[in-house]
Amino acid sequence: MDIKKYFEGKLAALHAESDFPFARHTTIGTGGTAALALSPASSEETVALVKTLKGQKIPYCHLGVGANVLPADGYFEGAVIRTDRLRTLEAEGTEIFCGAGVTAGSLLSFAKKRGIGGLEFLAGIPASLGGAAVMNAGVKGKHLSDVVLSVLAVEGDRIYEFPAKDCGFSEKTSIFQSGMTVVGVRLKGHPVLPSEIEERENVYRAKRAHLPKGRSMGCVFVNPEGHFAGKLIEECGCKGLSVGKAFVSTEHANFIINGGATSREIAALIRLVKTTVFERTGILLREEIRYIP
Repeated sequence: MDIKKYFEGKLAALHAESDFPFARHTTIGTGGTAALALSPASSEETVALVKTLKGQKIPYCHLGVGANVLPADGYFEGAVIRTDRLRTLEAEGTEIFCGAGVTAGSLLSFAKKRGIGGLEFLAGIPASLGGAAVMNAGVKGKHLSDVVLSVLAVEGDRIYEFPAKDCGFSEKTSIFQSGMTVVGVRLKGHPVLPSEIEERENVYRAKRAHLPKGRSMGCVFVNPEGHFAGKLIEECGCKGLSVGKAFVSTEHANFIINGGATSREIAALIRLVKTTVFERTGILLREEIRYIP
């Protein structure tokens, strides 16, 4: 099927982009091209889009701000569902509803103006709230699951609201990694003075200031129980290890830096690091990043 021709004139409200370049829309800066990217602006448009894609058996993937993902090289004869236009932000008391495309920075600014605290741990994390829910994003000791009331996602041909207890949250994972399309997240905060919120945000930003510069996906591996992935990788002699123009950061071993690499080279380096750590420690690292499409 010619996907671009099929969508011509259909679902006109969607912002369509042909020959969508993954490298320009991901933090790692690699990957090939998708036939089409589509950006629904409401839950209803998202349901209609997912229903159409499934009905026509068109392969698709999801993309928020493009962090923590490794897009494949080559051409993807399918569609990218982008969440960048799902930007609803509403507060009722200290509860906030965020569309999936709302960035962590926008959420924090919104919350601070209204004196809603408890979300400061998201400061400096390059994520949309949809992606943060899928990945259960966070920092040591604090994750999105700690402040989620519910997640709205497309399943079948309708929107379901999943209470936090049904979201399958654990360390950097959730039920939404099965391929469901997240459209929004309800969060709980508590009253805090804006000046105190600012102070707490600055503390979290300072903790992230040491992270490596350069094009990366963020942390590649989840910390195994009782260990830090970066420390394990360093102890196994993998700092600076490279495949092609991809290399393990010499500043933080849980980061892989793109020095002009392909996604294939980065994926090969991930496999090499996993194999090396497993052979030397018996610990099998689990990727935090997602492979797309």
